Amino acid sequence: MTHDHEGAESTVMPEIPTITSGVNVLNFGCRLNIYEGEVIKQKATAAGLKNALIFNSCAVTSEAERQVRQAIRKARKANPDVQIIVTGCSAQTHPEMYTGMAEVNKVIGNQEKLETSGYNFVMASTEKALVNDIMSVRETASHMVTSFEGPARGFVQVQNGCDHRCTFCIIPFGRGNSRSVPMGEIVNQVRQLVESGFCEIVLTGVDISDYGKDLPGAPSLGQMMRRLLALVPGLTRLRLSSIDAVEVDDDIYDLLANEPRLMPHIHISLQAGDDMILKRMKRRHSRNDAIAFVEKVRALRPDVVFGADIIAGFPTETDAMFENTLNLVRETRLTYLHVFPYSSRTGTPAAKMPQVPKAIRKARAAQLRAEGDIQLATYLTSKIGTIANIVMENINFGRSEHFALTKLDKPRKPGSTARALITHADANFLYGTAL
Repeated sequence: MTHDHEGAESTVMPEIPTITSGVNVLNFGCRLNIYEGEVIKQKATAAGLKNALIFNSCAVTSEAERQVRQAIRKARKANPDVQIIVTGCSAQTHPEMYTGMAEVNKVIGNQEKLETSGYNFVMASTEKALVNDIMSVRETASHMVTSFEGPARGFVQVQNGCDHRCTFCIIPFGRGNSRSVPMGEIVNQVRQLVESGFCEIVLTGVDISDYGKDLPGAPSLGQMMRRLLALVPGLTRLRLSSIDAVEVDDDIYDLLANEPRLMPHIHISLQAGDDMILKRMKRRHSRNDAIAFVEKVRALRPDVVFGADIIAGFPTETDAMFENTLNLVRETRLTYLHVFPYSSRTGTPAAKMPQVPKAIRKARAAQLRAEGDIQLATYLTSKIGTIANIVMENINFGRSEHFALTKLDKPRKPGSTARALITHADANFLYGTAL
């Protein structure tokens, strides 16, 4: 599971928007949800839906679901006349949670939210919910979204769903089985984004390492990337959202070694650094697999920087097991950490295992984040005196090839690329002089 819901700066409570008469979408959770929020807006508007607030929910933790319910109640108080519709992973896995809320008008599933017919149901049916069996969905359409993060970075969904059943994860039941977008559609979409001015594209999905297994000829993720880079020569920067270390194919290693347009920033779905915990999570890699992957990539691309998703306080995790994870972060110099205290999900095998007390989970998460801060500060300091190419996210700052947030001495147009000499750094930012 290299779910992009984990490769996200996830589940920050979105602001309740001022409702306009049209379609308003509130996204919770991962980047894939945010991407799909744009599709939802397009489809609902095309269907003629008006005066609607659509909650695109997340199910990754029970806290994420609590936030959705809280936001629904808040939105209803502020907007008594608006039509409230709930969709997303939480609506798919627990529709009854929302059909039981007086504030909610309609509930639609994760597949229905991407189809105009879902909004026809919202407008015409007297039923409260339309949530079909997500496991029966066999195809993933490519939806054209120009951007949801301004002009700096375009996101292209290449895959949806997951065939793995990690013991802590409810997401496969919200997203269905793994299914891939055909190569030609991805190439067309990336070409359109590049032609409209994007210089950086991120390939996103729920488990992108599984890309292609369901397509004719079973192309790998690396083969698709190789073809994409060859067929869209104008694409200057390509990133992967999050990958599984044991699923990386030879083409990706080859691209890392020889293709400067593939950015030297790899986010690993790690989850833990202890073999017993990895086994109980039903992960496919061991501690040594993760170390070997990092070493192999560094040998091919010495300047590469790594991020990772880590769960703190998984059931049965002892102090010694936790230390193994903490030590792995130090040993492999993992820089951009997304740390989640373990959250029990009803219906998952891990929920039945002996739980670690909540206070210990929180303390371990804090320790991991503190170590991540040390690694990031060390890494940023090491970049002083180097030259970086910055894609501007707003007029003052952007991100380097290594995904480091970089502030420039002069304002630049958002979406443009600036070459900069890195003059100093603090705990979070590089500072550069534009050349």
